[in-house]
Amino acid sequence: MSGRAQLMWDEAVTGYDFGPNHPMDPVRLDLTRRLVGAFGLDRELEVVAAKPAGESTLRLVHREDYIDAVKVASADPAGARGEYGLGTIDDPAFAGMHEVSALIAGQSVGAAEAVWRGDAEHAVNFAGGLHHAMPGGASGFCIYNDAALAIARLLELGAERVAYVDVDVHHGDGVQAAFWEDPRVLTISLHEHPSTLFPQTGWPQETGAGAGEGSAVNVALPAGTGDAGWVRAFHAVVPELLADFRPQVLVSQHGADTHFEDPLAHLAVSLDAQRAVQVACHELAHEYAGGKWVALGGGGYAVVDVVPRSWTHLVGIVAGKPVAPEAVIPEEWRQQVFARTRQLGPQRMTDGRWPVAYGEWEAGYDPADRIDQAVLASRRAVFPLRGLLP
Repeated sequence: MSGRAQLMWDEAVTGYDFGPNHPMDPVRLDLTRRLVGAFGLDRELEVVAAKPAGESTLRLVHREDYIDAVKVASADPAGARGEYGLGTIDDPAFAGMHEVSALIAGQSVGAAEAVWRGDAEHAVNFAGGLHHAMPGGASGFCIYNDAALAIARLLELGAERVAYVDVDVHHGDGVQAAFWEDPRVLTISLHEHPSTLFPQTGWPQETGAGAGEGSAVNVALPAGTGDAGWVRAFHAVVPELLADFRPQVLVSQHGADTHFEDPLAHLAVSLDAQRAVQVACHELAHEYAGGKWVALGGGGYAVVDVVPRSWTHLVGIVAGKPVAPEAVIPEEWRQQVFARTRQLGPQRMTDGRWPVAYGEWEAGYDPADRIDQAVLASRRAVFPLRGLLP
């Protein structure tokens, strides 16, 4: 194994653009890549532009009729078919949609291939993490489910145990659906409670089916959950499950929309807590997955102040050169932000909450606390199915 990390990047991924009034502004990808460069992180890893996912790869997860529908809408957006989730408010059709969606998927699949084959120990695609796309339809700003495709490719290459950890504010429903009956894939999603947020799934009782029963884990956190509760919930569930499952590869999704500034959700997590969980995923990959780690982006709609900083931290951790929370952001990047958006960029790589303090689950829990109730519900639903104590 080379040990060298890879950053999957092709500037053409910024063409994933639903239009000027859509929350998923591709400027977030451009500004992240520029901030990565401003800190010199692109010199610390190999920057790779993988080829787009071909049709045979897309069919590992997606139905052929859906792929055909995306191609039709991509060639003529007026021909988008609503029964496939295309041409909707969430997923407007745009010219070239198939090509750029396949390109993003190809970066995640390429990351998985590089890690599995030992070309890299870690790989990151912050343009990826489009976890809502279903086998037969678009959903939640997601056309092709690159996360599920990366996992499916790992299975095709011979992996027998792949763990997927999703800390986006929204439930990782599309990845869960793709592997609902597959015991080779353990999906763990920490998200805002489905009673208050799209896609209204991800209840603790969703634990998989058939041979995959006990392979889906959902931690549904109450609106308003902040740093200490969010990090506590992560550590109360994820490490113990990974220790039991012993994945050969860890795939993690790091949507930045848990942040207190995000306009589309209701958690109150800081950049510093997001960084803490990124660090934890890195450590867990080494402890339980032989260091094999594929890290993806995801949601995040505070496109100037939050997303670029969060994912630059992720890239730094993947590269083995983490950016210090107190680091001052290079002025050149802040000038680029203003030129692109007419907004003032942040000045430091922290929200001033580092280090993040939280209570360890093993030290005890409060049955009257809403966050502890959420953790208990998840542990009681799935841990016994895996032969673990709740």
